[in-house]
Amino acid sequence: MDMEPGQDGITLFLCGDVMLGRGIDQIMHCPGDPTLYESYVTSALGYVELAEKAHGPIPRDCPFDYVWGDALGDLDAAGPAARIINLETSITTSLKPVPKGINYKMHPGNVPCVKQAKVDCCVLANNHVLDWGQAGLLETLSVLRREGLAAAGAGTDLAEAEKPVEIALAEGARRLLVFGLGSTTSGIPRDWAARPDRPGVWLLPDLSPVAASRSSERILAMRKPGDLVVVSIHWGSNWGYEVPDEQRLFAHALIDAGACDLIHGHSSHHPRPLEVYKGRLVLYGCGDFITDYEGIYGYEQYRGDLALAYLARYSGEGALSELTLVPYQMHRFRLRRASKKDTDWLQSTLDRESAPFGTHIALKDTRLAAAWQ
Repeated sequence: MDMEPGQDGITLFLCGDVMLGRGIDQIMHCPGDPTLYESYVTSALGYVELAEKAHGPIPRDCPFDYVWGDALGDLDAAGPAARIINLETSITTSLKPVPKGINYKMHPGNVPCVKQAKVDCCVLANNHVLDWGQAGLLETLSVLRREGLAAAGAGTDLAEAEKPVEIALAEGARRLLVFGLGSTTSGIPRDWAARPDRPGVWLLPDLSPVAASRSSERILAMRKPGDLVVVSIHWGSNWGYEVPDEQRLFAHALIDAGACDLIHGHSSHHPRPLEVYKGRLVLYGCGDFITDYEGIYGYEQYRGDLALAYLARYSGEGALSELTLVPYQMHRFRLRRASKKDTDWLQSTLDRESAPFGTHIALKDTRLAAAWQ
């Protein structure tokens, strides 16, 4: 599957959670205060030590492109029209965490790390962006704005949280719109919901048909003919391959309504099944892309150390024409290309889990390619 730039169609890069806080923050140029409020680890440096114990020394004061590793060259070669990530951390110097057990933050001085990947949209409707309260969210939004990074799914009020990131596509007149939505099923507290007079995230009350209908109405009110629309949604549990019926029905309802061309699901710590429904891609769980979980034990059967870059090519009509999955492994807090053994494991696992959705995953050289009915 050739994904070189310049061909007909539009290629999008999507991935799951990009968590640049905690241990990752500590190895970059501007490490923030490492104090944690977790049950077993009281310093973010503890996560660095766990990773080093597993795979060897990790450099400090790393260049901002370090954690992206091999992915940067692969993305430049693919030449996507847009790069979309779920930014799973607050960006703040606040010392007042929300008492929720696990709190992520990165120092504002380390934001160039995001810019190294030429990210076009940071989705913020997740269960960590308010880990340091409304003050932490407002600082996050301010820092991203100052650095020229667009954010979707959170804002100073409801109107801003619901506003999509608008990206001009190479064709000129056509737009890509990215909407960020959150679900309480991912652990987002209900009081994090944005209101007309309160900062927060675009939080769905549930995944019911009524919620799907109302979300579709809001999106369609902003969609213009010719737009390509991504709905990026933080939902579901961290582990396991099961896709709840409510998620599938919600995704189908948005597509049936004409509200979107791609459902970008995330929250799971490993890739989950994918589906192509009426020519539109549904990623039920993209898995973690960058995290500091390296060296942490538990749930090894899901191979949370493996990550995928999703390269989705869309035709001029908005239908998915090709899908390539590029596999990586997080090693010493850096993405490196996955081994053949690990790539084979990802292929067989995702093919098995996606088959009930009418989608199959095949090996294609060092990458994976999707085929669907």
